[in-house]
This record gives sequence, C-alpha cells and structure tokens, in this order.
Amino acid sequence: MTGVLPSQQIRAMQDSGSIAADTPFVAGQVQPSSLDLRLGSVAYRVRASFLAGHGRSVAARLPAFEMHRIDLDQGAVLEKGCVYVVPLMERLALPADVHAIANAKSSTGRLDLLTRTITDEGVEFDRIPAGYTGPLWAEICPRSFSVLVRTGQRLNQIRFRQGHAVLSDAELADLHAHDPLVDGTPVISDGLGFSVDLAPTTGSLVGYRAKPHTGVIDLDLIGHYAPHDFWEPIHTADRQIILDPGAFYILVSREAVTIPPTHAAEMAPYLAMVGEFRVHYAGFFDPGFGHGAAGGTGSRGVLEVRCHEAPFVLEHGQIVGRLVYERMAEVPDMLYGREIASNYQGQGLKLSKHFRAPD
Repeated sequence: MTGVLPSQQIRAMQDSGSIAADTPFVAGQVQPSSLDLRLGSVAYRVRASFLAGHGRSVAARLPAFEMHRIDLDQGAVLEKGCVYVVPLMERLALPADVHAIANAKSSTGRLDLLTRTITDEGVEFDRIPAGYTGPLWAEICPRSFSVLVRTGQRLNQIRFRQGHAVLSDAELADLHAHDPLVDGTPVISDGLGFSVDLAPTTGSLVGYRAKPHTGVIDLDLIGHYAPHDFWEPIHTADRQIILDPGAFYILVSREAVTIPPTHAAEMAPYLAMVGEFRVHYAGFFDPGFGHGAAGGTGSRGVLEVRCHEAPFVLEHGQIVGRLVYERMAEVPDMLYGREIASNYQGQGLKLSKHFRAPD
C-alpha cells in the first residue's frame, strides 16, 4: 500500500502501539490524513533553536541550551521572540516502511506561531524517518503575539506515509480534468500554483498585518478577540501592496481549491526566487477540503506571509506558492468539513478561530 495513511489506519497504529501516549488519546485528535500532537506539561525556554543531530537525543542536548522551565499544567505565557522546547505526549515506534512529516495546524500558522517538530537523532525539522522509535518534541517560537498555552493543547500535527505518492504534473492535470481542483484554469508546474488575490469583488480589504505591540492571546478562547486589537486591515485600490520587512500578513489565494477524498495536499515551501517573503507555515490540506463530497464548493487558501530583508511589491495574481497533491493509501473514513468540525471549510479571507468576525 502506497500513499498518505488515512484516519482509519492512524487509529490502527494507535491500537498497535506504533503511536503511543501515557495520556489517553482524545476525541478529535485523529484527522482525515493526520494526527494532532499534544503539548506535554513543561516548556523549556532555550537560548537557541537546535536539532539533536546524529547519535544524540533531544533530552541530552537540552541542558546546553536550557534557560529555565515553565509549568504548563495551569497555563503559561510563551513570550514573543523567545524559543521554547516542549515534550509532546505522543511517541512513535514506526514500522520500517512508514515515515512521517509534521506541520503546524492552521490556527497556529495564522497566529505566526512558528511550531516545528524535532526528534532524537533528527537532522531536519518536521521530518521523521521510516522506522523511527522515540519521543517527539515541539519547538515553539511566537513571532507576532505572545500566547497563553496549556498542557494538552494541539499546535502541530503529523502525517504518515508509505512510499512515494506525489502526483506528477501529468497526473495532476489528469486529476483536474476528472475532478476540478480549482475554479479556473490551473497553473501546473511542480504542483498546483497558488496566486494572491489583491482585487476583491467587493470593497478594498485584501488582508491583515499583525500589529507590533499587542496583548496575550489565550489559545483556548475561540471567537473571543476583537481583530482590531491585534491586526491592521490592509486595503488597496491598485491591485498591489508593498510588504514591509519583518511584518506578518494574512492574505488569501485567488483560487478556490478542492482536495478530493482520494488525495491529500501540502503547501510546498516557498522558493527564494519568487520574492523576499515566505508563504504559509501551516501546510496540510485534508481530503475533503473545499470538495463537494464534504459539502464544499471550493475553499480559498489563506496565505501566511512574512516579508524578509527588503520591501517587496506583491501584485494581484502573482504566484506565491504551490500545492503538492498526494494519493491517499485509502479513502479516509472521515472528511474535512463533513465528519469533523472544520473552522475553515468554504473560507475566504479569514483570521484564526480565536478572533471574532470583523466589524
């Protein structure tokens, strides 16, 4: 069997002990093509980000970087600009033919909360090799807002794979011909091109820019915060905006995309050649996203954009990323937007679930 492992196989891995935890798994943790990972009870404030490296464990390397420890059981603030390492509740004993990749959850990325998974002997963030046996850790760096976190919260997720199931451009074009992936002509080149929408059909609002000095966001509070306390609305009348170095933006794709139940997708890392910015920290798109089988009619992708060293002009329709589609090993027994609560099905320009609808 080749492809991304679906929800029913993830539960089978829990039953077999390939995925284990001392604390029982909770409802909603299994997603159509991934598993949410839960924070443990302590956060280590470290002076620098690090990887374990060949022959070394994360726990063995921590003393060289640890500054102090924070108890998460009663909730604690992770401060903007600081780096923390948190043991996760889940641990793995992967079969020899199963590897994994981790990523931030959508709401995590929309808060500019850089969250990456590290492993013992790991030499890359978010990549877990086939047959890995050991603990999982989250490295967390709040970039725009300080956040209040607690034990058991789910900031990142993990996707399991057998073999290589990425669709070639020809296969992607064939899939689109049989089950349209976008609401227009697709741009297919090493995946499905994603462009930015800076020409809304009504009004002039095209996005939001994070304010530099704000209060703390409690990650347990849903629909609680007023957007204007944390975000500056971005308007344009000339189909372009200038990105400021160091600033973080929420924008939206021009395309309304769908993910068929037979496939999953991931936003590919940005390429330096397209400009002085990075797009989309949260890269997983589940089967059923925007798809008619889950009640969708296409959902636009929210773009999490951080500008780097130089101001950069971003123009309407500019390609800023690409979706890489993969086959599922089986159709999952749950779909995004159907069996699971989905905050972003049918979305347009939308902040994370912690914010109230804009006035």
